[in-house]
Amino acid sequence: MNNILDHARLKDKQRVTRAIFPETMGLRIHRAISWIGRAESCADDHDARFIFLWISFNAVYADESKFELIDHDARTAFSDYFEKIVSLDSNHRIYNALWHRFSDPVRNLMENQYVFMPFWKYHNGIKGYENWEDKFNKSKKDFYWAFKKHKCIRVLKLIFDRLYVLRNQMVHGGSTWNGKVNRSQVQNSAEILGFLMPVFIDIMMDNPSEDWGKPFYPVVH
Repeated sequence: MNNILDHARLKDKQRVTRAIFPETMGLRIHRAISWIGRAESCADDHDARFIFLWISFNAVYADESKFELIDHDARTAFSDYFEKIVSLDSNHRIYNALWHRFSDPVRNLMENQYVFMPFWKYHNGIKGYENWEDKFNKSKKDFYWAFKKHKCIRVLKLIFDRLYVLRNQMVHGGSTWNGKVNRSQVQNSAEILGFLMPVFIDIMMDNPSEDWGKPFYPVVH
């Protein structure tokens, strides 16, 4: 997707349209695009690219008011964001992006047990996950059914469940930079975020009147 929606094109569109952005949304878009640019500058470093793209994702979806809830789960916020962004995607750009890349990074990610949380819970000795393989196969079946039926929100939830596991591995020190173990999951994840994030941002810029929530750490003068 970078040859269609890269940092330069997103930035050009932002400059033309930002006058009509609400302040909170304008801050989200500005931050998210900046991290897209940083990710592009390290295209050969998949670890860094994934982390920078995840920061861009945080910039567009995280709503400070929701995270004030004690029992809040980050993945609940993912779901809320996906429901909104897909509802505004009248041309099915997100689904089409996934479809065109389905045979490579998306499918490979969904077939990779190393980014499936029950797999790690089992290997960490947590009871109740001895049947992680059954759960894994069910999750894959669910994904392929949702994809076939154009259930885009469900597809995104399943993909980002996997991406979130990798995010936790990396930011909590559970992996080695440029390590040789399970490199495919990092590369596939970076590719997936690399083509989804520009589409998310572009859809948001096309819908400035929507309430995109309150971003974390507003600029304080």
